Amino acid sequence: MLSGVLFKRKGERDGTVQPEFVNQYILTDVFLSTISTPSLRNPILPSITTLVNPMSSLIKICLAIFRAIFLVILSRLPGSEQVIKKISVANTSILYHDGRALATCESGPPLRVTLPDLETVGWYNGKRAEGEPVMEEDKGAGLGGGGITGFMKEWTTAHPKVDPATNEMMLFHSTFIPPFVHYSVVPATKDLPMDAERPKRLLNAAVPGITSAKMMHDFGVSRRHTVIMDLPLSLDPLKLAINKPPIEYDSSKPSRFGVFPRTEPDKVRWFETSACCIFHTANTWDVTDEEGTLQTVDMLTCRQTSSTLVFSAGNIAAPQPTKDTTARVFQARQRTSSVSESSNSLMYDSLPSLESPTTERNGFQWNSNNSQQTSLAAACPDEEDQCRLYYYSFNMQSPSKEDNDRNQNRITHQWALSSISFEFPSVHPDLAMSSARYIYGCTTCSSSFNAALGRAVKIDGLVKFDVRTLIERGKANPPLSVTGCVDNRSVFEIMASQTRDSKDVIKVFQRPPNVFAQEPRFVPSASDSAEDAGYLLSYMFDEAQLTPEGDPPPFCFSELWIIDAGNMADVLAKVVLPQRVPYGLHGTWFPEKQVINQRPVVSVRKIKSQAAREDEEAKSLRRRVGKKVIRGLVSMIGG
Repeated sequence: MLSGVLFKRKGERDGTVQPEFVNQYILTDVFLSTISTPSLRNPILPSITTLVNPMSSLIKICLAIFRAIFLVILSRLPGSEQVIKKISVANTSILYHDGRALATCESGPPLRVTLPDLETVGWYNGKRAEGEPVMEEDKGAGLGGGGITGFMKEWTTAHPKVDPATNEMMLFHSTFIPPFVHYSVVPATKDLPMDAERPKRLLNAAVPGITSAKMMHDFGVSRRHTVIMDLPLSLDPLKLAINKPPIEYDSSKPSRFGVFPRTEPDKVRWFETSACCIFHTANTWDVTDEEGTLQTVDMLTCRQTSSTLVFSAGNIAAPQPTKDTTARVFQARQRTSSVSESSNSLMYDSLPSLESPTTERNGFQWNSNNSQQTSLAAACPDEEDQCRLYYYSFNMQSPSKEDNDRNQNRITHQWALSSISFEFPSVHPDLAMSSARYIYGCTTCSSSFNAALGRAVKIDGLVKFDVRTLIERGKANPPLSVTGCVDNRSVFEIMASQTRDSKDVIKVFQRPPNVFAQEPRFVPSASDSAEDAGYLLSYMFDEAQLTPEGDPPPFCFSELWIIDAGNMADVLAKVVLPQRVPYGLHGTWFPEKQVINQRPVVSVRKIKSQAAREDEEAKSLRRRVGKKVIRGLVSMIGG
């Protein structure tokens, strides 16, 4: 379901607005098929709980997958009320590109919705969406490219990137068969003159160098480059054939980052470092010297030290490392050479243990090749389960002879900007893909963010980082690579020292007790050009409204808070909504220009009411009875 607030102009002269609340189900094929087939008691698609639960047997997983395939095929047979063309639930994120608001999820292509009423239009194939007028230039194969495996190439990242300068949209497509990852660049064409030359689309270009199916959620894009993240988190249903779980995190394998020019994925350069999970990037930008020569591609990410989030999403405890997995991590560290960030920085192992191996570990000894007994407790120090705002700097200059000898590119900086938990990043929309100074997002004061995100997504803190200052501090006095932080203060220490006029590089918005937030979005001020002049918008819910059993009563409500993004203290307005907005995932802000400038729509999807379905069934029955009566009369006349 999408929930939105429209700020409608009430008067042109006084500038007043009237907030209006709207929410709508996203009418995917799967949802409409479920509505039209009340006899389906179980979901059409297997849940993540089924896929990640260690108690799920191989037979149970296979049956769930085959059942989904059977229902999809069945929906295409004559007499089916709703055809399932795409299996996507389109329930993760929403963005705007080239006159379209698009809802996204990795399980399929984007799905267009209208603004501000949030009606579902249809699937977007990289050229047009279903429900739009058919133009000659939009004909031909789209994202899938056709063929027997074309449907997999339609699976699109939940977080496409739109360049605020060129309006190009970048997407990647993760599949289960080689080459595993494809990449697309879709230009904006809506406002081009009819006689103008159409810009070229790059659809389904292979990204070489990825050797297995991966769970990829996000990526980085600068004004000139793209960064694909090949992390040791796999999602491969084909593993069921060898009796392995389809979702697996192997902390003994490296994280790999592929950097390539925006439209040339075949020129990818791979950078390897410590195992980790990354689900969201905050910003990516190019760094050049005074002559304009590219030096590095820098990226800020929300880096997690384990795969806890994936399993928490299914409300299942994450698998704990065993003696075998811990030993493999140690062996990998022994094999991997260390790299120095600078002459005075500490050396690091590029594959440290990141899963906090605590079970079956104490006192365990591993016999290395040199026959020396080594304690794994000392060899693989624990790194707490956390998610932090993390800085990577990929050296794009020609590799040195030493790097060439090792066949390895160099990451010149990699450390956290702060020790506090951080997720759901937001940046000034006009400064994305460039060196923005401020990043906004969510923190948690009460628990691990990995667990919080995977379950109820209960966010108890909003935070603002002066990332430019923190990066400068980190380069001047580099922290320990991989595990180090520029700022080691806790959330409580930051809040204790914070004042309304504070110049602190980290500011935390302190919400009242029992009030929880959702992902904030930064909206720039129309009257002030300062980068942090603007507002943070976030849905808030006061859990004091819950019943003693913890359930939301029918009359409870949420509020949309408008917070001063400059001082991260003042609540400028609260919009009281007519109902509760459940804790969800991603959202965005659509300015008036985008709402007005949408592409035309011919038709939208609708849910047939029960009465309409019963009426159609009655008409169908009457038609069948009528045909039998006519055949009977003809038979009698003939006789």
